[in-house]
Amino acid sequence: MARAAPEEVRRRWEAERRVDEARVAVVHGLGGLPTPPMLSERPETPPKPFTTIPFSRDRDFVNRGDILEQIDRRCSEPPARVALVGLGGVGKSQLAIEYAHRLATRQPDAWVFWVHAGTYARVEEGFRTIADAVKLTGRNLPKADILQLVYSWLSNERNGRWIMILDSADDRDVFYNANIAHGTTSGDERDRRPFVTYLPQSQNGSIIVTTRNKDLAFRLSGRRQNIIEVGPMAQTDALTLLEKKLGSPADLDVAADLVQALDLVPLAISQAAAYIQARAPRSSPEKYLTKFRKSEHRKSSLLQYDAGDLRRDGGASNAVLTTWQISFDYIRSKRRSAADLLSLMSFFDRQGIPGWVLKPPRVTKQEVPGRCLDDAGDTDFGNGSSASDGDMDGETDGGLTDDSADTIDDGFEDDVAMLRDYCLIATNEMDEFEMHGLVQFSTRKWLEQSGQQETLKQKFIERMAASFPSGDYKNWATCRNLFAHVQVVLGYRPSENREEIWATLLYNGGWFAWSQGRYEVAQQMVGKARRAFEKRLGKEDAATQASMSLFAQVLLNRGQWEEAEKLFMQVVETSKTNLGADHPSTLTSMANLASTYRKQGRWEEAEKLDVQVMETIKTKLGADHPDTLSSMANLASTYRKQGRWEEAEKLDVQVMETIKTKLGADHPDTLSSMANLASTYRNQGRWEEAEKLFVQVMETSKTKLGADHPDTLTSMANLASTYRNQGRWEEAEKLDVQVMETSKTKLGADHPSTLTSMANLASTYRNQGRWEEAEKLEVQVMETSKTKLGADHPDTLTSMANLASTYRNQGRWEEAEKLDVQVMETSKTKLGVDHPSTLTSMANLASTFWNQGRWEEAEKLDVQVMETSKTKLGADHPDTLTSMANLAFTWKSQGRHSGALALMKDCAQARQRLLSAEHPSTLLSLATIAEWSREHVS
Repeated sequence: MARAAPEEVRRRWEAERRVDEARVAVVHGLGGLPTPPMLSERPETPPKPFTTIPFSRDRDFVNRGDILEQIDRRCSEPPARVALVGLGGVGKSQLAIEYAHRLATRQPDAWVFWVHAGTYARVEEGFRTIADAVKLTGRNLPKADILQLVYSWLSNERNGRWIMILDSADDRDVFYNANIAHGTTSGDERDRRPFVTYLPQSQNGSIIVTTRNKDLAFRLSGRRQNIIEVGPMAQTDALTLLEKKLGSPADLDVAADLVQALDLVPLAISQAAAYIQARAPRSSPEKYLTKFRKSEHRKSSLLQYDAGDLRRDGGASNAVLTTWQISFDYIRSKRRSAADLLSLMSFFDRQGIPGWVLKPPRVTKQEVPGRCLDDAGDTDFGNGSSASDGDMDGETDGGLTDDSADTIDDGFEDDVAMLRDYCLIATNEMDEFEMHGLVQFSTRKWLEQSGQQETLKQKFIERMAASFPSGDYKNWATCRNLFAHVQVVLGYRPSENREEIWATLLYNGGWFAWSQGRYEVAQQMVGKARRAFEKRLGKEDAATQASMSLFAQVLLNRGQWEEAEKLFMQVVETSKTNLGADHPSTLTSMANLASTYRKQGRWEEAEKLDVQVMETIKTKLGADHPDTLSSMANLASTYRKQGRWEEAEKLDVQVMETIKTKLGADHPDTLSSMANLASTYRNQGRWEEAEKLFVQVMETSKTKLGADHPDTLTSMANLASTYRNQGRWEEAEKLDVQVMETSKTKLGADHPSTLTSMANLASTYRNQGRWEEAEKLEVQVMETSKTKLGADHPDTLTSMANLASTYRNQGRWEEAEKLDVQVMETSKTKLGVDHPSTLTSMANLASTFWNQGRWEEAEKLDVQVMETSKTKLGADHPDTLTSMANLAFTWKSQGRHSGALALMKDCAQARQRLLSAEHPSTLLSLATIAEWSREHVS
């Protein structure tokens, strides 16, 4: 054989080497090595339909309502598009997995394809998997267009029924941005097509999308009706999920509290269950819940726990915080202003966030309490709403032109739309927003990690301070809408240069809370405001003094009279030193102190202050100045407490006539003065005159202030009381019911004024002998008062005394006695042994003893009440005379006729002299004398 030429050998060797290298490349999949030339692939035998679901079926799956049925109905008529939309972690993918497995079982001749659609690379990977599964010819060619091949196969109805699940399709760009699909430099631009064009609408296929993006869901599904919103679980379903994960809970209440604390989010519940299981038996739902509620740091740690889940994509976190923060990062990268809005909202209460508060303010000024405005209307500490350095797009310190305001409004609406699309917020018809609690918390932790939390927190405080007005009645509607968000501020600390703004917000919030009878919250708010003002401005600053005065007023309403007195005294002394004894602020503080004395039954001290204030204001401001008239009304009130009706009436008439002339017949102050005079008439038994005035006050108040204004309700209650005194029960009841129902709606079921209205209605029932109805209301008032005000609050004690009275009327002596003793002992401790309310409680207990025939015990108490009343109130005080009459009845029951008759005569003479001969009390004592005299003669 002839030897080959060297050149021929070399060419043969090179050819064999290239074949060997190509073979190695095929076997080992080495990218970049040459492949043998191929014109086409050999067709493969198509497989029977099967599924490409990458997840096993979940044994713990909880069917949630009819969601799976909704999917099935929509997919039953191809071409169908269905989108499951909701927050990350609410179970969209789990629903899709379960539906896919059910369909595969039910229809084995249908293809079920699963494509993770989070990124374009994952989409291509999913389509490659489909191409391999159905053995598409040409898929392995070097320049094979896999997307087009799969699209063509899916569009061919001869290939049978199929359903494709596009999971985690959250990024619009993956579907609609051709540059992302092909890269900005690859290929001819005419060949670039967005991925959405590769989703066929053939009669043999349906597509299910799971997404956090509602806008993308609409674009991919084509109709709003094709969108199924998946929210947190119903509580029953959440409890079922927890039970499947952990077994039957030992304490159902703890389990319910736990799933509620986790906002009923399936991922959070599964995560908590995994944490508990991993630490069993040293952990439990109860221990987890305790840790969760302990602090924000603990909560964050628990929500970052990731135990892994075989039914979640490998790239998805199983920690709630991480899951949602991916969405936050995405939004921030696409629209910074939307992320800023979400950040601001995270500091509000999660519900009822008014849209107008979130928009950048036009012009805002914030007044510190106790500060006077200058002629320009500016305070001396700067603009309360100025933006802090940083991030809120569109935030300004001053006014906005119409054009710039419209631009900002448009931008705001776009921000809201994006946050709604990602299911991070929800809206209602009242232009209010809400967020899930855990979403809010996750947002704040995200801000903390990025170093923005404090900046946004200060911005929230500034925005609220600029939006929340004083607690004056005219502002109640606004205050009510914002109050829940002001309560949140209690837990936030301001930066040092914003402390005054924070304190002013809490002062105004405390003012409103006080007006609503929410005394505990008011005390917290005003207490913090007071300390902040004192720290920043000093004890003697007007703002500090104003907050101290309001704080004392709150204590007064909580029945803490001694503490209130001490604070009012401090305010008085500081005002005298800094402003002078005749300064209006000093006089106001003195009037407040006098009010405290009245509450304590220290009428002589109250009178002394009232007179001093009245005389000083007359000299300083004039006899017809509104402050002068207020001081006269206060003195008249003190006279009424002392039973000095004529002196009270004289002042009341003078005040009323002057205010009518000065302010007009329908001015609120005029109406108050008329009501005061009517009250004096009522105490004198002059029912017709009192009724005439009360009717006039009520009708004018309805017209001037509105039917549901607190002053209108008070006037109606006063008129009802006058009807009761006249025995006109039906008229009284009609008004009492109206006042009670309106108070419940306007002020709340547990407001002190509402409780008073319920007590008034109960009194009307009691006078009609409707004991059961009266008792039901009185028990309700007593229990609510105990919870709202405390067991030893004077109003609570009054409610207990009222219930005891109803028990007495039913002959339930033991129950009445138990309550009477409790009221008396608490009154002695709380108010003092000689306080008028304590004396009343002793008289009530004596009455219970008397009804049981326990004359000696009744007499002992009656004597004590009478003697103390003479010393404390005076021998001629109406309450003293009542105690004399009670003792007379006790002596009569003991057979001591002469002593009883003599005592009743003394009582009748005093009543005739002090109250008039026609006063009901006088007439009653005279009738009793006549009856006893006849008995004595016979």
